[in-house]
Amino acid sequence: MIPLHRLDISGLRAAYAAGETTPAAVVEHYLARIDAHDAAIHAYVEVDRDGARAAAEESGRRIADGTARPLEGVPVAVKANIAVSGLDWNAGMEARRGITAAEDAEAVRRLRAAGAIILGTLNMHEAALGATTDNAWFGRTINPHREGYTPGGSSGGSGAAVSAGLCVASLGTDTMGSVRIPAAYNGVYGIKPTHGTIPDAGLVPLSEWLDSIGPIARSIDDLEVVLAVLAEPAPATSMLTRLVLLDSFDDLDCEPAVLDAYRRALALLEDMPRTALTLHDTAADVRFAGFVVAARELITHLGATRTETADRLSDELRFMLDYADSRSDADVARAETIIDRTRTRVRDAMGSDGVLLMPTAPQAAFRHSTRPPANQSAFTAFANIAGLPAISIPAGLDDDDLPVAVQLVGAPHSEAALIALAKKLDAGLAGFVPSPLM
Repeated sequence: MIPLHRLDISGLRAAYAAGETTPAAVVEHYLARIDAHDAAIHAYVEVDRDGARAAAEESGRRIADGTARPLEGVPVAVKANIAVSGLDWNAGMEARRGITAAEDAEAVRRLRAAGAIILGTLNMHEAALGATTDNAWFGRTINPHREGYTPGGSSGGSGAAVSAGLCVASLGTDTMGSVRIPAAYNGVYGIKPTHGTIPDAGLVPLSEWLDSIGPIARSIDDLEVVLAVLAEPAPATSMLTRLVLLDSFDDLDCEPAVLDAYRRALALLEDMPRTALTLHDTAADVRFAGFVVAARELITHLGATRTETADRLSDELRFMLDYADSRSDADVARAETIIDRTRTRVRDAMGSDGVLLMPTAPQAAFRHSTRPPANQSAFTAFANIAGLPAISIPAGLDDDDLPVAVQLVGAPHSEAALIALAKKLDAGLAGFVPSPLM
């Protein structure tokens, strides 16, 4: 039998049904892997050993008596801004350290109700406002593909834990790309559903109108199974039959391997009719507008915390909040205008049958301590601003053996069709490369 941490959800189900292993044994295996590898990766903030073992015992009983649920005995971990009952609900912030979640977030409740075993909570970029997961308070998370490199963010711990084989799947949150960027940098799969598809009750918000909870996993099949548990039932939608392409992204300084992955993906979808998406504003302007609006909303959510406990906010976070707060009324109005017309143009171009193909990020992961590229969310932000579902798919490695990825953005509530098309693209790209820790 292959090592337990290499089994996907269907593999675990088969192993349990055949009596080859038990949820208790699987949990002990994952806890041992966390003990062995997480000191170097630093994906976890808190590990719930007792809770995971108790849940494994219940899963074992259910499997034995024939009442197994869809995620029975599947070890999952959760980003630290999503409430897990009894665990620290810190959102990567020192200012929230010691706030214990009194109950599970609705997404976590649904995972548990489906039989998932929650291993613990995962590191993230402070307050979800950033994409490196170099956290001044909870430590620096490392990409399992390369020592010293970022896993992306803000759901960096969520991407790294899956890539390193420290859980089967994880929950992240995506405000401007914070599920898909870590999925891309860590060489795994991540999906941001249509805004509101997964309830956000129990999420510490960055921007309520941009935030979406989404899963990360090592296969599209696993994403599909987890999403089915998490998501509200979707209305019937048409198939995604028309390929939408940005008319240009020459100004985004994409790395050669990223462009090569995009071209290979484009060739695999050559049978689809194509239409162009021409934006009024540059991708840089759209990204900046999203930052201004999201950061100013975070200021509102923080309230008095921002001033009364300023020493418990990092220099980086204070700088970003101060910068956003200092924008003039005219600057804010311009940002809101850019967002409104971008949302309209993207939605109009997509219609009910369109699917937008783009790189996930313009670059592969970079070394911690390097100034983060400003364009990390240049491609991912469109789906959040338009409230659309989007999935990131690994597309192989660059010349430095770091993962690159492409993404598909679907029409509203087209998750089922989007996943079906992503499976076709994934089969052609054959781009998933396990991290060295797998």
